[in-house]
Amino acid sequence: MTEIQLTNSRTRAKERFEPLDPDRVGLYVCGPTVYDRAHMGNARPVVVFDVLYRLLRHVYGAEHVVYVRNFTDIDDKIIARAEESGRPIGDITSETTQWFLEDMGALGALEPGEMPRATDYVDRMVEMIKALVASGHAYAAEGHVLFAVESDGDYGSLSGRSVDDMIAGARVEVAPYKKNPMDFVLWKPSAADLPGWESPWGRGRPGWHIECSAMSHALLGPSFDIHGGGNDLMFPHHENECAQSRCAHPGSTFARYWLHNEMLQVEGKKMSKSLGNFFTVRDLLDQGIPGEVIRFVFLSTHYRKPMDWTAAKAEAAEATLRGWHRLVGGAEPAGVDQGIVDALADDLNTAGAIARLHAMAREIAGNPQKDCFFEKGVFLASARMMGLMTEEMSGWASAGPDLGGLADRLAALREAAMASKDFSAVDALKAALLDAGVEVRMSKTGVELMPGPGFDAAKVEALG
Repeated sequence: MTEIQLTNSRTRAKERFEPLDPDRVGLYVCGPTVYDRAHMGNARPVVVFDVLYRLLRHVYGAEHVVYVRNFTDIDDKIIARAEESGRPIGDITSETTQWFLEDMGALGALEPGEMPRATDYVDRMVEMIKALVASGHAYAAEGHVLFAVESDGDYGSLSGRSVDDMIAGARVEVAPYKKNPMDFVLWKPSAADLPGWESPWGRGRPGWHIECSAMSHALLGPSFDIHGGGNDLMFPHHENECAQSRCAHPGSTFARYWLHNEMLQVEGKKMSKSLGNFFTVRDLLDQGIPGEVIRFVFLSTHYRKPMDWTAAKAEAAEATLRGWHRLVGGAEPAGVDQGIVDALADDLNTAGAIARLHAMAREIAGNPQKDCFFEKGVFLASARMMGLMTEEMSGWASAGPDLGGLADRLAALREAAMASKDFSAVDALKAALLDAGVEVRMSKTGVELMPGPGFDAAKVEALG
């Protein structure tokens, strides 16, 4: 069996992945707060952990992997959006949940087997909070219930921070009912005109952190294998999840492996509305950038490195993918290349896996006389393991300029030139193709055209 190595954020080291139960591998990833469209930064962890999900399914079998990604459908941002728009909260969360699923599906992300909504698990959150209060790890104050961080001797172990350092660095106003400035909210009161549930502490709603602890416990148990998310969630969200879950279920490990992806930039700068470089996934899709291209750009950078989205990368990715689709057109998937599996098993080295696909494509293209149909099938299966070149995502690549027709024309011109010794027409078409960003490969066996860097579909169309 393939050995998977993952960098565990808790230990700051790459470790061999050994599931608690190979017949039920558990993966939990923090999902979106559904009040608006998902932006590009939201999409990166979805793609990263989709690759991990695909790898785990490949190694352990699809039926043996339980992937949970939640929806936070009650939150102050959602309430604010409802007040601004005058729309019911349920309408907003239903709509934006569907938007999220559609946009992530356009990026080739498989839907997790479990997608719990926070509002369906409030009773379980209340039960967990009651257990924390009873064991002295939480306390009620002025309608709130707060977790007492000093009651957990391991608090700060995930993020590597000490409680004293956190208090010293805090720049937030401390509520008077807190015993310790770092204590965090498990339950808070709700006014009559706001969403709320009955509880032993009065009508209210859960704090953010308790949601994931309750949902992961319900669907994966007190101890499970992998917890993932963006590194902006490591503190305080994941740190607080760890603390309350360990204390609510003594003897449990909660998540054994923690994976965090780095953040996303746009053209070398932090994505920000004030800088005018803030994009939702839907913005890019509506601009005509295929979801497969977006996914390819994401996978070209290792998940633990900052990813820079640029127009140039998108153009290069589109050219590469068009070439790959044409290269293996008509082939059927036929077994995943072990080199691809090994790259992904090495801490999700997606950049290395893409480099392997490039090498495979060059080998196939460089052997036109060889019967490469099997090799093409291996290439296709390998790309699909990474969520690329799937049937659902391939339609866009067949549209656009007919490079095959142009290749035939160039081949005919060359044949005529061989007889007339006048290669001017061949040189003219070849120069025009190169100017349009098309790679021209001419050999004794034929002519092959491939989109290259700077591929300009409009210029190619004009040659038709």
